[in-house]
Amino acid sequence: MTIQACCKINLGLRIVRKRPDGYHDLQTVMYHVRGLYDVVEVEATEGEGVEFVGRGIVVDCPQDKNLCVRAARLMQERYGVGGVSITLDKRVPFGAGLGGGSSDATAVIVAINDIFGLGLERKILAELAAELGSDTPFFVYDEPQYCTSRGEVMEPTEVDLRGLWLVVVKPHEGVSTAEAYSGVKPCVPTDDLRELLQQSVDKWQGSVVNDFEGHILAAHPRIAEIKSLLLDDGAMYASMSGSGSAVFGLFESRPELRFSDDVFVHVEYIE
Repeated sequence: MTIQACCKINLGLRIVRKRPDGYHDLQTVMYHVRGLYDVVEVEATEGEGVEFVGRGIVVDCPQDKNLCVRAARLMQERYGVGGVSITLDKRVPFGAGLGGGSSDATAVIVAINDIFGLGLERKILAELAAELGSDTPFFVYDEPQYCTSRGEVMEPTEVDLRGLWLVVVKPHEGVSTAEAYSGVKPCVPTDDLRELLQQSVDKWQGSVVNDFEGHILAAHPRIAEIKSLLLDDGAMYASMSGSGSAVFGLFESRPELRFSDDVFVHVEYIE
């Protein structure tokens, strides 16, 4: 079974408070990026283990910590399914705040559910995915989600970006989750992110904010420069996605971009 595991962007991201368990409560809306995806192939094998082959972008990660492998082992432990072979063609940059690894893990869970005829409902698939990461359940769903708690509590929300051009830019440098959270200052918002996103996109800048940007852009001038370039090139709205380092811009028409070869750039028309 072959799945195109698309990534996501965050439309606004508020860090509300630090929790007793060490995590943070947040508010964000996640939106699928359909044209930027990894290709995940999952097949049943005669053995009982998990075989994994990686292609494309090289991820320096021990196999037992790879999210695809962890997802397969979770399904084996929980439902007693047999051996699987996973081939991952990695195309989505990592360390970017785009959720590529989370999307891959969810693809494995969905594929195993189908291959072995488990018949699990979407709610159960999302709960399984949540055991692997806070944003992982998002990729079970087909529509934008308003995410709270650690990000794993989700409800559908309407955000219509059809007809716009999306540009995603990631510099060579990445931002670790630990770095992102170490410098953030939690604050309970006085407005509703979902209401802000109902405004026209050209009114988002300055009101639909990512709370990670304050210290991340200060510590990483290249990321700040990318955001400025997107706005200078006519973006109606530009923001860092998640904890970075990728930045995205939304345009009314296909932009003429001015980026050098040292960055990853993805451009798509949102249909």
